[in-house]
Amino acid sequence: MRIPKRSLSISLCFSLLPPEFSLSSSSSFSLSSLSSFSRIRLCSGFPSSLVSPVDHSSHKRTRIHRGNNQLNSSHAMDGTVTEDNKPKFQHISHCDVDKDPSIWSSPAHTDKIPIGKQIFCNRSLNMKNIVAVGFDMDYTLAQYKPETFESLAYEGTIKKLVHDLGYPPELLEWSFDWKYMVRGLVLDKKRGNILKMDRHKYVKVAYHGFREMSKEEKVGTYGNTLIRDSFDEPDYALIDTLFSLAEAYLFAQLVDYKDHNPGKVPARADYARMYKDVRAAVDLCHRDGTLKQMVAKDPQRYINDDTSIVPMFKMLRDSGRSTFLVTNSLWDYTNIVMNFLCRTNIGNGNPASGFEWLQYFDVVITGSAKPGFFHEENRANIFEVVPESGMLINTDNGTPMPQVGSTIPIFPSKGLNNACRVFQGGNVAHLHKLLSIESSSQVLYVGDHIYGDILRSKKVLGWRTMLVVPELESEVELLWELRDIRKQLRSLRNKRDHIEDKLHHAKWSLKFEDLNADQKEKLQFERGNLESQREEVRFAHQQAQRELHQKFHKVWGQLMKTGYQNSRFAHQVERFACLYTSQVSNLSLYSPDKYYRPSEDFMPHEFDILGL
Repeated sequence: MRIPKRSLSISLCFSLLPPEFSLSSSSSFSLSSLSSFSRIRLCSGFPSSLVSPVDHSSHKRTRIHRGNNQLNSSHAMDGTVTEDNKPKFQHISHCDVDKDPSIWSSPAHTDKIPIGKQIFCNRSLNMKNIVAVGFDMDYTLAQYKPETFESLAYEGTIKKLVHDLGYPPELLEWSFDWKYMVRGLVLDKKRGNILKMDRHKYVKVAYHGFREMSKEEKVGTYGNTLIRDSFDEPDYALIDTLFSLAEAYLFAQLVDYKDHNPGKVPARADYARMYKDVRAAVDLCHRDGTLKQMVAKDPQRYINDDTSIVPMFKMLRDSGRSTFLVTNSLWDYTNIVMNFLCRTNIGNGNPASGFEWLQYFDVVITGSAKPGFFHEENRANIFEVVPESGMLINTDNGTPMPQVGSTIPIFPSKGLNNACRVFQGGNVAHLHKLLSIESSSQVLYVGDHIYGDILRSKKVLGWRTMLVVPELESEVELLWELRDIRKQLRSLRNKRDHIEDKLHHAKWSLKFEDLNADQKEKLQFERGNLESQREEVRFAHQQAQRELHQKFHKVWGQLMKTGYQNSRFAHQVERFACLYTSQVSNLSLYSPDKYYRPSEDFMPHEFDILGL
């Protein structure tokens, strides 16, 4: 079990309350009675301060650079990162300053980083050992707006189900609640259930369609088995990307629809077949380009602006790192999205039509077909892309080669004074060769997909990894706001344990000790009082825990927790991501040479000993 260092504010949620806290038998209990405080407001927007020119000829590139000094970072009690060792006890939320923090290399940079924009560390990572930083594009560099992009994906999928797969036309009248589903859920394809489980794969929250399953149903379905279910494919589907939220919501709608209208769904369409049809409809939307054509027409409608992305690229390259992009999107769409993200005139929603953004990369690989890309034995051909035309040129493992009838290799024209090369396909061995990577541990890769980006690159290659979790920003802000309630819930839990111990002792005495009539009567009276207290505390604890659960999400609760246990999603983040943060540009708030250090691990037996 990993608990943040004592100096990290979130760890306070595990602390015990003083023994004076008690619950009277006549009191009513709710979250509002536990603590009162004002909600932390969220603001957005980055200042546009850029790097000041400083000559740093010692780096392998001749570039301006302000980031070669190692920081001695520490986590302070206020939930902010400080660049010295002085403790600060004031929480810095997004609105405690009138701007979000400037990039690290800017003269306007301060030593306080809001907790929602911090980078959290699972495994030590010294950025001085990183020679190349790579990025995924979709949902990593390009953060899509769920209210528009996910709705677009949902509507396109519905149309494919009706027009191509024979589902009834009334589905076209359905609407999409983009806030309902969250990442980390598991779909039971055969039973039509949506599950949230803890790190031990115990189902804690379960719905059949949109109907909540009772505790007895959950235990009967998933708890009374001789062999623990793995909850993996092919019988289950993992909702581990933001793009999967729309299809999960549609699956729940179809489950409810089938249960109430069994004759209206296509013949032989059980729950598993319906999920398969949803996946087929999603694939059809991708193949015919429906989604990407709409995004290309109006990127600003579907993609969030992030003014810190370009300064982040500049700072990384000025520090001497190579940078690369590996995306499953093809060149035409990649160019549109990256032009939008890297445009200089943010007020203009339309992307530029040139290739200026290529100056921020050494290598761009499109159509990579991740996660297969990460296997060196994948013998996919790699083609060089001509940016102006999109034409593909044959290569010999990335090296230009002459075409038939010619003795001179074809080189894509370099309209810009940059050395970036654009490719399609290939595998990770090609990338290592193009970047002259000597050891896979010298690469940091930033992505949003646990399985497609992080797990394979970490387990198969040994790359260092950073996972982008956009939901994290609001979650940690709310964690800070509710930290006292979390402590009080823990105190209630301990009080319940104490009462139960006394109750068990009273029952034991009544059963096995030789007591006279007066002693028995007194002990039976005490047992009755203890049982009443236990029920009162149990009810108060369950009610408060449910209210706390709903503070994060009305249905699924906290992303990283399931009850008192880490959620399955949190367990995967801890296992496979060296670093994790809310958005990719948070890298710009730290020194490019920073040494990221994890918090100390603690076992349960250390809690009371160390006073955690």
